[in-house]
Amino acid sequence: MAILGTLLKKGIRLRESLEQEYSSPFDLQKQELRKLLITTAKTQIAQKYGFKNVLVDMKNRQDPTLFYQTYKSSLPIYNYNKIYEEWWHKLKEGQKNVTWRGSTKYFALSSGTSEAASKYIPVTKDMIRAIRKTGVRQILSLSKYNFPPETFTKGILMLGGSTDLTFNGTYFEGDLSGITASQIPVWFQRFYKPGQKIAKNRNWGDKLDQIVEVAPSWDIGIIVGVPAWLQILMEKIIERYQVATIHDIWPNLRIFVHGGVSFEPYKKGFEKLLKHPLTYIETYLASEGFLAFQALPDRKSMRLVLNNGIFYEFVPFNDHNFDQNGDLTADPETLMIHEVEEGKEYALLISTCSGAWRYMIGDVVKIVSKEESEIIITGRTKHFLSLCGEHLSVDNMNKAIELVAEELNVHIKEFTVAGVPFDNLFGHQWYIGIDDPVEEQAVAMLLDQKLKELNDDYAVERNHALKNIMVKVLPSQTFIDWMRVRGKEGGQNKFPRVLKGVTLESWQSFLGKQ
Repeated sequence: MAILGTLLKKGIRLRESLEQEYSSPFDLQKQELRKLLITTAKTQIAQKYGFKNVLVDMKNRQDPTLFYQTYKSSLPIYNYNKIYEEWWHKLKEGQKNVTWRGSTKYFALSSGTSEAASKYIPVTKDMIRAIRKTGVRQILSLSKYNFPPETFTKGILMLGGSTDLTFNGTYFEGDLSGITASQIPVWFQRFYKPGQKIAKNRNWGDKLDQIVEVAPSWDIGIIVGVPAWLQILMEKIIERYQVATIHDIWPNLRIFVHGGVSFEPYKKGFEKLLKHPLTYIETYLASEGFLAFQALPDRKSMRLVLNNGIFYEFVPFNDHNFDQNGDLTADPETLMIHEVEEGKEYALLISTCSGAWRYMIGDVVKIVSKEESEIIITGRTKHFLSLCGEHLSVDNMNKAIELVAEELNVHIKEFTVAGVPFDNLFGHQWYIGIDDPVEEQAVAMLLDQKLKELNDDYAVERNHALKNIMVKVLPSQTFIDWMRVRGKEGGQNKFPRVLKGVTLESWQSFLGKQ
């Protein structure tokens, strides 16, 4: 078991995992916030918002939660635009001790699925170490799965952004996967594919072609990446070598580690490329940090990492806290981890060792197990449709698309939806990538039926203000081409599930030119 053995030989132990397993979530998060506040004691943001007052209240024995009341009354809630305009632009100018100790040398360019432009997310050395430590914990958790020992001697293909980062004289910028892959430890390099030379390639098409050419020389046991791009790569390999499945090239492939989007819509088409079933393991690695991973087999939920550089707050995802555009209301309710309830949905706020503070990351999660801090991602605060009270989540969309693909026996590679005016009321316009022969009306009727079954609010509004469901079937290549035009091809980039505003205008303009 080479990977696990190497980790243990390097002195990397399970202490932090065991600490989380046998400590209360509240105690772990209180301690984590204390570390973050102490580390930033001399920063500009600490001086402005009185971090020391929060630390003082952590000593209060009569009221052990007083510190959190002080914390959330002292600091505002930030979205990206607000924290960038107030603080993060200073980091790009090279200022030190702004929202985290020292200077920030790396910025991750987000995939920009919500807005037209990419976001610049600071990535500190402390965050790089935290991501690495959580990655190690995830690898160690694989020992709980029933994998043959030789699985851990095989290569790990990590399909991400270029490690050849752009340097402007003050900082480096690039995809988070490129930033972290450029700094992988020496001990991991013997397992890591595609290797440093190919990983540097900035041209996504060339990078895939290079991987295809050398693929038969690798013995891959684990693949890591966004489902859509890995599927494209495997299809290219299968076509290049005229084989039936990817297992004819990589017979020891057993594990697929994925994140960023739900795998369910891709699963049917993905599994056509396999000879043997894979074990699917989900991660929650965002540009802002490594938040959670699937810690145990036979579960679809992920365990939040509570003791590694991130403090979480939870905003109940309801009409009191969010308006119809997915923006926070004036006085939202926020909770610590011990206050959440199982089965309920929450938007996440995070404070991190990269200098994010009470930062609205944009994801909505459902608490599956309060005791074990396990979640599933159900969507994003802005990636939902509620034109007239239908409250259609990304989770609903993913499941409905999966059911449609199964019932019609077609492979749906991508999809997106927009809310549009229709007969003085509202409609949903779906764009679905299907290369198999299919009738648009059949897809629309079945999709509508499945959404009614999955979402009671949707079913009610279909009899009232939501007057029509329209489906446009497009070649799957159309979605890839639009991503390329926007400079969003490959890496951690995902196609937005809901189109709004300038992003919708860009998509419609692109389709008009086809």
